[in-house]
Amino acid sequence: MNRHPLISRRGFAGGTALAVATLAFPSLRAQPKLEKSKIAIAVGGKAAFYYLPLTISEQLGYFKAEGLDIEISDFAGGARALQAVVGGSADVCSGAFEHTINLQSKNQMFQAFVLQGRAPQIAFGISTRNMPNYKSLADLKGKKIGVSAPGSSTNMMANLVLSRAGLKPGDVSFIGVGTAAGALTALRSGQIDAMSNTDPVMTMLEQKGEVKIISDTRTLKGTVEVFGGSMPAGCLYAPLEFVQKNPNTCQALANAIVHGLKWLQTAGPGDIIKTVPESYLLGDRALYLASFNKVRESISLDGIIPDDGARTALKALASFDPTVKADKIDLAKTYTNEFSRRAKDRFKA
Repeated sequence: MNRHPLISRRGFAGGTALAVATLAFPSLRAQPKLEKSKIAIAVGGKAAFYYLPLTISEQLGYFKAEGLDIEISDFAGGARALQAVVGGSADVCSGAFEHTINLQSKNQMFQAFVLQGRAPQIAFGISTRNMPNYKSLADLKGKKIGVSAPGSSTNMMANLVLSRAGLKPGDVSFIGVGTAAGALTALRSGQIDAMSNTDPVMTMLEQKGEVKIISDTRTLKGTVEVFGGSMPAGCLYAPLEFVQKNPNTCQALANAIVHGLKWLQTAGPGDIIKTVPESYLLGDRALYLASFNKVRESISLDGIIPDDGARTALKALASFDPTVKADKIDLAKTYTNEFSRRAKDRFKA
């Protein structure tokens, strides 16, 4: 684990200590003044691997190293986290990239400025208890499907999969179950017939034979099979006006996330276990680590949002949501890579 070495030692002049610290921790170099140092971040299901880079950057002190004082509020799903930003109680959302497209279709301009995941990490599974004779997607008509929260990326993935079988969102009932213990309970108690959710929950259910996975975006290959191309996932995004008014703050946020992404590239399973809060393990370390190995390749390497991925996201949304008109969306305004590129150069991610 990287430690902040700003501890004075006997015989070390203050300037020498700072110089050593600056070399060891590049974030301590002279930085532009932050327009806003206290930042409220809303996230929907922080314990999910989908947001692991956010947790790592927080736990290892990378936000503090950038001069940021962040407060993270956790919500049941991405749609609720987004509502916090729209409502003004949070500055930035750690959520799914496609929300920036959905928002623009409603004349609300939001922009993603650093990527956490290069695949959605969402799996769609059928309850083996409630639907032991499942044969095809058509069998889901009239059934209850668990998602992290209605309107979240887990809901979008379910809509996309169902649409390919000719099913509309109104043909099923979507129930918000969160992304942690509540999701496990909802499936195991028979409250839902299927679930679209993230890891570690889905791997835990899969390994115990409680779900049968029918669609999977936890790998890059599976993502291409479902979406037809690369699909940007978790990112930091904010109102376009916030990004334009607070470039130094957004740069600091991007630096912290890319620093976390770099750490994750070489971290071993033991490092992850030591760094995340105990509650994230859901009482089973071995299954948590099995889940991590399943989604590891989906974590962004450098925070950069691929242009073809943004196009894939727009095409996917427009395929089942009639309110999203592809020809009316200005994709260039939904994301920027200027902050991630600077952070990548700084940390050589």
